[in-house]
Order: sequence, then C-alpha cells, then structure tokens
Amino acid sequence: MSSVTFLNRQALYLRPDTARVIVRPFKPTTEPRDLKPTDKTRANHIVDRVLGLDPEAAASQLADVLENFQGRHRNLLAIFEARADEMEEALIAHASFSRTQRQLLGAYFLNEYSFEASALFNPSIVSHPDQSGAPEGGRRFILSLRAVGEGHVSSLTFRSGSIAADGSVSVDPTARLAAMPKVVRRVGSPEGDHVEVAFKSEEDISERVIFPVTQAQSNGIEDARFVEFADDGRKTFYATYTAYSGTGIRSELIETSDFLSFKMVPLRGSAARNKGMALFPRKIGGRYAMIARQDNENLYLITSDDLYSWDGGELLLKPEFPWEFVQIGNCGSPIELDEGWLLLTHGVGPVRKYSIGAALLAKNDPSKVLARSREPLLRPEPSEREGYVPNVVYTCGAMRHGDQIVLPYAVSDTYSNFATIKIAALLKTMEN
Repeated sequence: MSSVTFLNRQALYLRPDTARVIVRPFKPTTEPRDLKPTDKTRANHIVDRVLGLDPEAAASQLADVLENFQGRHRNLLAIFEARADEMEEALIAHASFSRTQRQLLGAYFLNEYSFEASALFNPSIVSHPDQSGAPEGGRRFILSLRAVGEGHVSSLTFRSGSIAADGSVSVDPTARLAAMPKVVRRVGSPEGDHVEVAFKSEEDISERVIFPVTQAQSNGIEDARFVEFADDGRKTFYATYTAYSGTGIRSELIETSDFLSFKMVPLRGSAARNKGMALFPRKIGGRYAMIARQDNENLYLITSDDLYSWDGGELLLKPEFPWEFVQIGNCGSPIELDEGWLLLTHGVGPVRKYSIGAALLAKNDPSKVLARSREPLLRPEPSEREGYVPNVVYTCGAMRHGDQIVLPYAVSDTYSNFATIKIAALLKTMEN
C-alpha cells in the first residue's frame, strides 16, 4: 500500500525566526596567559570604566540601553540587576555601587542570543495539561522543539496548538518575546548537577526557552522525547534528552507537571551513555521501561525499578531493510494501541538518507515484535530534501488522537511540519 493511502502531510510549517532572542550572560574572552593573581581581569577593567562615569553620564547611558532594548525583553531592569547579583563575587573588590551603576553593569555582562536562528526541528508532542478551550472532539497539545543558534548550541523551546476532531492541526501564534527560566535549585551529585528551573506564569508557553544550565549541557540540550506518564492516577510529563558538553554526551531526564517548572536530572547506568532513550508511558509488569540504542546501530528494550538508573538491555530490533541498513533508532516513546505498542523508528540508508518507519510490540511483553514496516511511512519528499542536513525526516515523538497518529516531524534539520496517519491502514501495511 502506498504511504499516501494512510499518511497526510499538513503543510503547517514551523520555521526558525532570527528575531526571537533571549539575553544570556556574557563573559569576556580568556585572559592573557601571563596574568598574575594580583592583576585585574578584563571584567575588572569594565567595572572600573563604568564606575568612572559620573552619575549623570551613568544614568544617561542606562536610559539609552533601555531605549534600545526595552521592547525586546520583559523587565529589563530586573534582568540587569539579577546579572549584577550573579557577579557579586567579582564586584566585591570594587567600591560600593549606586543602583543605576549596578543595573548598567548588569547590561555590560549580558548579550542577546538568537536561539533558533539556525534551526527549529526534532519535535515531540503531548496533550496539554490544561484542556480548556479544546475544540469539540479535539484536543489541545504542547509541542517541544530543538532550537539551534549561533555556535550550534541547542536549547528546548515550545509551542501550543489544537487537533480538531477530523485530525487537522493548528498551532497557536508564537509570542514575540522569549525568556529563560530562573534556576531555583541546584544540587551537585557524583553523576552531575540536579537542577530545577521555573518560568513566570505570565510568560506564554512559546516564550519559554530552556537553555543549557550545567557543564554537561553547555553545548546543547538535544532531542527531547516527551511523554505523558501515568502512575497510580498521577500524570507527569517526562522527557529524555541528550546533554552535550562539547566533548561528551549523556542521557538526562526532564520532569514537569505544568510546563512552568522543570527538574533536570542526569541518568545513571551503562545504558544511559548514548543518545536516543525513550520512556514507555506507563510501567510494564511493575517496572519502568525504555527503548534505547547503546551500540549506535540497534534498538534495545531496558527495564528498571529506578527511573534514574538504566543498565543492560535486551536486543529488540536491528537493521533489516535497505532503508535502515546503516542504523536504526527510536522516534519517541511507544504509543499504546489496542493491538500493542506502536514504536516509531528512524532508519538511515544510502547517502545517509533518514526515513521514519514503525514496529508493533506486544502490549504485555514489549520484547516481542509482532509486526514491522518493510517500507518507510515517511521519507523526504523532493521539497524536503534541502536544509542544514539534507535528506532527513525525523521526529522525537508522536501522539494518538482517536483513530489517527499525529506526527510532528523535522525536515532536513531545519524546520518542522505535521502529518497524520490512519492507524488501521498503517497496521495493515506492517508485516508479521
């Protein structure tokens, strides 16, 4: 059966927008190698210059900065003061500061960053925790996306939207402003920092940007695979993601119940040292379960009594068809159907072309593969082949709505789109 029989592209494109910026700490470049402990650093020099301004000049300069940047961010003066607070240790060696001087100093140690200037891709989708305003017979959703800016640094951003009863998708307008959350708690551990961050309630979901906040994440928070997890009647949203330091990777877990406050925790164990882990939406046989790819080539099933520790694994799927001969991986958390667990997969074929396929796993024993797609469900169309990384379609998670699968997917690591898939027709194309 041709893919057009059961898959419908929505032509609802989410493209990167260079005008959306956050402010993040600016740190002067590395000091000279022969710097003595008693020498002043570049930061000290900047502070001295600001302190050298007379009060009227300092006030005038601060007013000029506000006039230039006020419409681009919320509460700029508070942001400037918070940055000065972060630098208290560096400022303590200097004379006392007026409030105007502190705010101006904060401005000098910040810079704007266009967090999605290069790409907006690898989406995942879950039901919105607040279903008020959902269309009749439809559902509200939250979409997570990987945003990439200067230096190829990845962060996590969001959109909201609705699925109508007929499966058509709409995305809410994107806010003009963007903001990073406040770090409200940080606890060190042998495996790395555990961090809690929180946004302000007045910040729209599309304003919220989770930018790297630990050394392990310093070069990127990549490919979050969100899932709505049910446990004893309590629903929590989890996402596994890849933390990239610039030299190494590891899997971490993010947790939220409202998409306002988030906990980020490193995962432990031998199975957490690679990319692409995806959590099942509920326990199976009393244990947590994950799909993972420890060896860069095959897919494994892992179970654990501890949500934060993952070892071992049982080989589940390996490359079998030409479109996936290079490697396979998961495309998000398994989706529960009456017939079993629907696992979307990606395969890499000739000339490193990425396509999306599927497998069906037994509901009570997902180590058993019931069926598998011989041909991809989704492969790059001619119009989807060009981008930052050509010949790629990819997703980090889909969602069931009625008799359909709503599939957000990325195009050539540049922008994102949606497709819907008829479940019954899809299952008919899969081979036992």
